[in-house]
Amino acid sequence: MDATWPIILSALAMSGIVAARYAATSGGFAWLTERVRPGHYAALRPQIGREIRWSLWSALIYGVPAGVIAWGWQEHGWTRIYTDWSTLPLWYLPVSVLAYLFAHDTWFYWTHRLMHRPRWFRIAHAVHHDSRPPTAWAAMSFHPIEALTGAVVIPALVFLIPIHVAMLGCVLAIMTVMGVTNHMGWEMFPQRFVHSKFGDWVITASHHQRHHERYRCNYGLYFRFWDRLCGTDRGLGAF
Repeated sequence: MDATWPIILSALAMSGIVAARYAATSGGFAWLTERVRPGHYAALRPQIGREIRWSLWSALIYGVPAGVIAWGWQEHGWTRIYTDWSTLPLWYLPVSVLAYLFAHDTWFYWTHRLMHRPRWFRIAHAVHHDSRPPTAWAAMSFHPIEALTGAVVIPALVFLIPIHVAMLGCVLAIMTVMGVTNHMGWEMFPQRFVHSKFGDWVITASHHQRHHERYRCNYGLYFRFWDRLCGTDRGLGAF
């Protein structure tokens, strides 16, 4: 077998995994939406079809670097991913998760602001904002150019920050669930949480919905840190 085929197969397999993860998570929360708010997406069927098509392209793009890195890690020991629980102190496990989330959030905030510059918005980011209002299927609905900016983050971080493979799984789970729940078009968390001290710093649908309403604010992915620091936090939308 040609030496490139294992890399290609790994990339295709990872793209399939990303697509399946998207389908399961977005589909699950879309089902929950129908149970909790019957008819909430009833008038949005054409939009949902468009979101799914763009998201499947995004899954393919996300899977390529992830698959190459997975192959390199397994075959050649690339990256700083480790599997032995004793490699680093146990207290480092949650620290590594927070480090990845903060680094990802930082990258997302600044690239997201770039995508709202008129030229980049017209070329790429308008695809995401075609979802009016967003649905649980919109979390990965990106133009391929924007998908590329998101696809490189975690693959880059695994070369820089040591992380246990199980904690990397936690990062990916948080990324997927928050991406979907922040786009559902309704707030699934209790108001006492959303308006708590903790909720003041964590993004939920109430915060991200305002971004889809006003465009020029609330750019964060996980945390409100950069929005608050840079004066782009405009509070919560009403549900």
